[in-house]
Amino acid sequence: MHPVILLQRLIQFDTTNPPGNEVECLRFIQNLLSTAGVDGQVFAKIPDRPNLIARIRGQGHSPPLLMYGHIDVVTTTLQPWSIPPFEGRIHDGFVWGRGALDMKGGIAMMISAFICAATEREKPHGDIILLLVCDEEAGGEFGAKFLTEQHPDLFTGVRYAIGEFGGFTTTIGRHRFYHIQVAEKQACRIRATLRGPGGHGSIPVQNGAMAQLGNFLQRLENIALPVHITPVVRRMFKTMASTVGGLKGMMLTQLLNPYLADGILRLLGDRGRDCLPLIHNTAIPTILRGGNKINVIPSEVSVELDGRVLPGYGADDLLQELTRLGRKEVEFEIMRFDPGPANPDLGLFHTLADILHRHDPSGTPVPMLLSGTTDARFFSRLAIQTYGFLPMPFPEDFAFSRLLHSADERIPVSAMEFGVGAITTLLQHHW
Repeated sequence: MHPVILLQRLIQFDTTNPPGNEVECLRFIQNLLSTAGVDGQVFAKIPDRPNLIARIRGQGHSPPLLMYGHIDVVTTTLQPWSIPPFEGRIHDGFVWGRGALDMKGGIAMMISAFICAATEREKPHGDIILLLVCDEEAGGEFGAKFLTEQHPDLFTGVRYAIGEFGGFTTTIGRHRFYHIQVAEKQACRIRATLRGPGGHGSIPVQNGAMAQLGNFLQRLENIALPVHITPVVRRMFKTMASTVGGLKGMMLTQLLNPYLADGILRLLGDRGRDCLPLIHNTAIPTILRGGNKINVIPSEVSVELDGRVLPGYGADDLLQELTRLGRKEVEFEIMRFDPGPANPDLGLFHTLADILHRHDPSGTPVPMLLSGTTDARFFSRLAIQTYGFLPMPFPEDFAFSRLLHSADERIPVSAMEFGVGAITTLLQHHW
């Protein structure tokens, strides 16, 4: 099945999480693999949240290579889609639909390359493992977390994996860069609570909990947390700066200066917005909880913050930064922290970069830190280094980061075909 047609079919399975409903989609993939002569095994914490794993046996000359991705997607509720999100329509050279980028497009690439490897006459140098999991968008409790904790033997001998989300391109001037994800930020959920005088809704109070909350949110919006330059980001910006040169290269270099970085980010506009979380710990307010009666002034309100911590830092570091910002009136509580590795293993980076050079000699691969969080954190606890390697050359004006989890998510047809070719090269010639 052509990878674009496969992606269209995958989008048509509504795997919105919650609840997930991944069963039928995984069954379809399992049948597809079976037709190619590969048996897939199902592992599930509960029956209606399955995970599928398949293996091509190699010659044993190289360690196994793991390819993994998630088939669940986020909600489309209250989003103004131009094209129905579960139709999988091709329009203007793009496949439209929920999951096209995150990450059914990547899954379609992996499956296509995996089936190609399975039908080759010669065995690969090492085993190739394809893993499709549920529940990534809700924390991985039924997917990668369950498998790595309860079935670690499935991944014995694996050192490297490819998964979401790197491999995409950005363009600066005449230069195209392929961002290979080698590290990611760590999720840290925090509750901020504020207290003040309560009372009857008809009688104003001074310095109430609501007013304090408003002041805190204003400071959180307008005052940046400290700049931190991690090794991956330093290497990424230095490579890009030396490639671009000139004024733009100088600006990229100045992003590594903690005293100038925030000013440069403002000058960069939308590009600066994308770069900001790469040099800051962040905490974004997402859920407010307060009063429960219209005529009662609440004496306690809270806001839940989606915190993201840079590699090499911990939850306490973010807490200290927020405490300085919140002053004495805000009480912070860490609700959940998923730690990840401080330093990536770059042993496969040059191989992946060489493959991209082979398929696009004009592109420059760079290592990337992902501002979000993926299932890679669970595999890192088994000493498996994940590379975001879903190669996708995007048009210069394609603001893909604005489409993630948003309306009108779509992927270029040409990017799908390029990605399958690059991943197939990895499987055929290096493993």
